[in-house]
Amino acid sequence: MRIYNPTFGHSAATAEKVALKPVNWKTDAIALISNSKPNARELLWGVRDKLSAHRQVENIKFLAKNSASQPAPKELLQEVAANYKAALLALGD
Repeated sequence: MRIYNPTFGHSAATAEKVALKPVNWKTDAIALISNSKPNARELLWGVRDKLSAHRQVENIKFLAKNSASQPAPKELLQEVAANYKAALLALGD
């Protein structure tokens, strides 16, 4: 498995500018988000366990969509945007 850290993106269609700061992977809050498919939770817990060798994990939270066949609810997206500096997504099967 390869894990990529994209540090680029496409500009928003609006003129609104958002100041982005780099993620500090050793201290910043991280959301682990499951798409609710089989094994996604296990994959994310494995990532959290691996991270525990390098950092405190109390501010790493597991979140999940209600259903793999539905998009993430607006409330979940807002929670992640408001409370986490990074999000790791698991698309298990």
